[in-house]
Amino acid sequence: MEFYVEWRRRGDSYNNGYGNGHTLSQSESVQKMKETENSKDFTRYEFDGIYLTAYHKAVASGVTECRTIIENKSQNETYIELLSSFAIKKIKADKIPRATSFWSAEGKLLSQELTDLNFERSWANHGFRIEKFGQIGSMPVRKWFPFLVLEDSETGNFTGIQVYCASSWQIEIFRNTDDISVTGGLADRDFGAWTKKLAAGETFESPKAMIAEGKSLEEVCDKLVKAQKPRIAKVDADLPVIFNEYCTTWGDPSFENLKKTAERLDGTDVRYLVIDCGWYKPEGIENWFDAAGDWIPSKKLFPDGIKAAAEMIRSHNLIPGIWFEMENVGSVAKTFNETDHLLKRDGYPVTVGSRRFWDMRQKWVWDYLDEHVLGLLKECGMGYLKVDYNECIGQGVDGEESYGEGLRKAVEGSRNYFRHLAEEMPELVIENCASGGHRLEPSMMELVSQASFSDAHEAVDIPLVAANLHRLIRPEQSQIWAVMRANADLDRIKFVLTSAFLGRFCLSGEIFDLNENQWNAVKDAVSFYGMVKHIIKDGFTRVIRTDVKNYLNPKGYQAVLRELGNEALLIIHTFENGANPPVEDLLKGWSIEESFGSQLDGDFRGMVMLLKK
Repeated sequence: MEFYVEWRRRGDSYNNGYGNGHTLSQSESVQKMKETENSKDFTRYEFDGIYLTAYHKAVASGVTECRTIIENKSQNETYIELLSSFAIKKIKADKIPRATSFWSAEGKLLSQELTDLNFERSWANHGFRIEKFGQIGSMPVRKWFPFLVLEDSETGNFTGIQVYCASSWQIEIFRNTDDISVTGGLADRDFGAWTKKLAAGETFESPKAMIAEGKSLEEVCDKLVKAQKPRIAKVDADLPVIFNEYCTTWGDPSFENLKKTAERLDGTDVRYLVIDCGWYKPEGIENWFDAAGDWIPSKKLFPDGIKAAAEMIRSHNLIPGIWFEMENVGSVAKTFNETDHLLKRDGYPVTVGSRRFWDMRQKWVWDYLDEHVLGLLKECGMGYLKVDYNECIGQGVDGEESYGEGLRKAVEGSRNYFRHLAEEMPELVIENCASGGHRLEPSMMELVSQASFSDAHEAVDIPLVAANLHRLIRPEQSQIWAVMRANADLDRIKFVLTSAFLGRFCLSGEIFDLNENQWNAVKDAVSFYGMVKHIIKDGFTRVIRTDVKNYLNPKGYQAVLRELGNEALLIIHTFENGANPPVEDLLKGWSIEESFGSQLDGDFRGMVMLLKK
C-alpha cells in the first residue's frame, strides 16, 4: 500500500480511461503533479503553483490518520473540484465489506467479491473499473456508513477505512491494472456538487480519515472504533443507565407521567430521566414535529414549567434531560417564516415535509439558540441533552461558491454549535440522534457522550442492529432501547433487556405498570449490567456470528463475544426457528461466572453470560 493524493483543478483535462462522468480521479492535476518532499508522516506535491500536503501519520499500532492540505501559492484564484482525505494505491484485495444503512436498519454488513462487481482488470490494462459510493446531504449515514474494508483472501490481510465527514462524502475504488486504488473524502463536483474557490495565498484542509490494518475484519473494525476520541462528560464515563420516556408517551410527555416514572426509578441504578419530544406542543397541535423551533413549554403538559419538572426529577436522585431538534424548525412554529435565517437553495427555503433548517453559519441563529435552547438548559439545571435531527438538507444550499460547499459550511456550523454547548456546560451529557442512527459517523461521535443507535424501538431485530454498530462506533456510546410493556411475557422482557447489553442501556415504556416479576427482571438486568459494563466499554468484539438474512422477519440466531483480558461477555439471541443455537465453541476455554436472561430453548429469547478464564 502506498499513500498519495487525489485532487482536480477546474480546467484541467479529465482522465482518459472511459471514466469521465464516473470519476474525477486520475486527471491532469494528478498526472502532472510533482513530488517535492516525502517523509514517513506526509508527502508534498506541487503543480502550477498549487501545493498539496498529504498527511499519513501513524497514531497507533496499525492505524494511520490521513488528511490533505491544499495551498494556492499562485497569483490567481483557482477552483478545485476534488480533494481526497486519503488516497492509497497498490492494494491487493478481492473482497470489499461495507456497512449499509437505512432507517431502523443501520450497519448491516454487505460483503462482495470484486469479481461480482465486474472488477477484474481488462485484458489490456485499459479502461477504469470504478465503484463509487457515498452519501449526499446532512444525514451522513443514510444509505452507507463512511466505511470500507479491503480483504485479501490470499494473504489474510485486511485494510479498514473510516472517513470523518458529517456532510456529503464519497469513497471510490478503481483499477486498470492488477492493483487497486482507493480514495475518499468530501463528495466531489460530480457526486456532491462541491467546488471550492481558493484565493491567492489561501489554504484548505480536508476532513480526516483513519486507515487500519489487521488480520481480520473484527480486528480492523476494533482499531478504527478505538481510534475515535469522543468528548464524554465526566458524569457519563462509567456508563450509567438511561431512562428516556419517548416510548412511554410517544411525544406527549407530562409532569404527572414523569412523576410516576421518577418514583418508580428512585433507588435504582438508573441515572438519567430524559423528557423527549412534544413538551413544547401548542394546544390543538397533534404532531410534535410540526411545532419544533419556538421552544415554548406547554402549559397543559407542564403547568408549572419545565424547571419544576427538572427539580422533581432531581428530588428522586435522577439527572434530568430534555430533547431538542435544535437545527430544524416545524411548519406551525413562528420561526418557520424567519426566512432570512433559514437555509435556501435557488433562493427558496429548503423545505422537507413540514421542516426547514436553520442556517447554522449565522450568528443570529446561534444567538437565538443560546436564548431558547442553551438558556433553558441552564435555567432548568438540565444535565442531559438529546439532540435529534429528522430530515436531510439534500445536495446543498446557497451562499457559497457551490451547493456542496454551502452544505459543508452549514454542517460545520452545526458541529461548532455542539462544541459551543459543551464549552458552556462542560458536565452536560449530549446525545447524538438523527431519526435514530443517521449521524453515526466519527466526526459527530467525537462531539458527544452517546448516540441513539437506531429508531428500532421495539423491533425484533434490535440485537442485530446493535451488534452491527460494534464495527462502526464505540459500544460505550451506542444507546440501545429496552422498552418495557406490561403485556409482555417474561421471555419477551428478557429478550429486550439483554439486547441493551450490546451497548448503552436505555429503558423506556410504562415501567410503573410492570408486575413484580417483570420489575424484578428489570432490576436484575440493571444490576448485572453494572457488573459487566467495563467489558462493554473497553473490550474487543472478537465474534459477531449470525445466520439471519431478513431483519424484518428474522430466523435463526446471533451470538456476540466481547473479550477483555481474562473476562468476556457472551450475548446470544434467538429468533424464529433459532432455539438451542450452536455456540459451544465460543464457550471453549471459558467458565460461566454469572448470567441473565432466558433459556435459549425457544424463539425470541436472550441470554447474557459473564465468562472468565
